[in-house]
Amino acid sequence: MEIRKLLKKKSVVLLATTFSVIFFNNFAEATVLNNSYKEVIDHVWQIVYRDFLDSSGKFQKSNWIELRKEFLSKTYSNSNEAYDAIRVMLSNLDDSYTRFLDPKEFNQMRIDTSGELTGVGIQINKDKESNDLIIVSPIEDTPAFYAGIKARDKILSIDDISTKGMNLEDAVKLIRGERGTKVKLEIQRGSKIFFKVLLRDKIEIKSVSSKLNYSKNGLLIGYVRIKQFNANASRETRDAIKDLETKNVAGYVLDLRSNPGGLLESSIDISRHFINEGIIVSTLSKNGLKEVKRGNGKALTKKPLVVLVNEGSASASEIVSGAIKDNQRGKLVGKKTFGKGLVQSMRTLVDGSGLTVTVAKYLTPNGTDINKFGIVPDIEVKMNVLTDFQREIGTRKDNQYKAGEKELINIIQRKNQISKFNPATTNLNSFLKINKENKVFSLN
Repeated sequence: MEIRKLLKKKSVVLLATTFSVIFFNNFAEATVLNNSYKEVIDHVWQIVYRDFLDSSGKFQKSNWIELRKEFLSKTYSNSNEAYDAIRVMLSNLDDSYTRFLDPKEFNQMRIDTSGELTGVGIQINKDKESNDLIIVSPIEDTPAFYAGIKARDKILSIDDISTKGMNLEDAVKLIRGERGTKVKLEIQRGSKIFFKVLLRDKIEIKSVSSKLNYSKNGLLIGYVRIKQFNANASRETRDAIKDLETKNVAGYVLDLRSNPGGLLESSIDISRHFINEGIIVSTLSKNGLKEVKRGNGKALTKKPLVVLVNEGSASASEIVSGAIKDNQRGKLVGKKTFGKGLVQSMRTLVDGSGLTVTVAKYLTPNGTDINKFGIVPDIEVKMNVLTDFQREIGTRKDNQYKAGEKELINIIQRKNQISKFNPATTNLNSFLKINKENKVFSLN
């Protein structure tokens, strides 16, 4: 609640993506720069000094104060020199998520979070330890997706320019470009190195898809896939659940695989569609202030649930899957998630440029800090190579879905057996015998 009070004076939109972001509409501050490039540098410095959450434990305010003296003592003849200085200054933080965006990049970021992208359809990040350029996840129905790009692939070069030592902003600039042009990526996957030539395109993200599946024993399964937690995801998920409820599904498979994140509030709302009560996520600021989000008692369904996750399930996806796991609302199936538990604040600077600065971290309901570690599924299953990914994902040709459906059927059967058991009329020994055969040893 204290965090809410601190933010009450500003219009806030929370996001939890691979760059979990809080947009502050500081329009009053976005004034014309008065011929002083140092003003932008100092604005960045002040924000970091006041709000930066150091996840590495290496940040020293005394060193940051010395850096201010150093950078403000120099002369800058144009904005590019000032922007380069800011990036050098921020490199001292040892935090790949705290980064500067020039006005063009900042505007593109705003477009990106609105659900429309321009490029090849990949989310990228710098690995903090190796400094490698890592693909968090390809976005479904994009050039990168169709080319077979995968989460955790390393980008070694872009159009034959090595990415060694390259910052994130420069990499983004090289990958993006005009629609219809090509970009060549050198990819490392394990020990294998290969090239992919991708055609840049306008990318529209459809956040949610759903369908009705039939299990082998005739049960109706509601399948809901969320590709990104954008502004429409909660409403689309709600509509999908309501529609599937009218079809009397026995349970749900919620697919969050390769979902890099999105709006934080969207992830909370979607969690509330399935979780009636209990903690969903808590956020800790640099000062130890804590805000807790809970279920609101308005869950749309209480039916059995399985969640599919993989290495590309990041941030907002981890909030939802962590909430479901810790509240024992359902089971997680797949591979360990990406591990991104830091929250950034996006600030508009005085000249229209922007800054994302790490200001908090989030914890799962059990207090687990998943940053860098990810969430381990209840049932670990590798993804098979699908010959026709679009048509076969979410079917029994999809190994992870097949395992998820099997676990969901087990949960449904256990629930039905327990609900039918009446100690006043049913033979207890017969009931225990049935459940022993089905490997069920608990009434919980």
